[in-house]
Amino acid sequence: MRLMGLDYGDRNIGVAISDAFGWTAQGTGVIERRRDGGEFDRIAELAKEHEVSQIVVGLPKNMNGTIGPRGEICIAFADQIQQKLNIPVHLWDERLTTVAAERMLIEADVSRKKRKLVVDKMAATLILQNYLDSKTKR
Repeated sequence: MRLMGLDYGDRNIGVAISDAFGWTAQGTGVIERRRDGGEFDRIAELAKEHEVSQIVVGLPKNMNGTIGPRGEICIAFADQIQQKLNIPVHLWDERLTTVAAERMLIEADVSRKKRKLVVDKMAATLILQNYLDSKTKR
């Protein structure tokens, strides 16, 4: 039972996949958003390839917990995925995950150019890992 984590951005979608036990998340890549909606086909391919049973989409909330325009876009994206793939999709509060990913990469002394290439994948990993951690603490 693997889970997929997605960090939905303006240009890219960061992707992470859990291990078979649902304990750890590993960043697997970035999907470029397309005008023709081709990103949904790629998500479906990855879900099938990794035998994904559930998807977790990061939900960017405002710092006061409300959902703004960006959050509404992510909710619509999650709904589209659920309709197209017909598997459960969960929304997970992703406040500051991109900031945390960026900070971790800076601390690891990753160059700005390389950070730009991996920050979305790392944010997806943090979203999925936080979701997995919340489920094992119950």
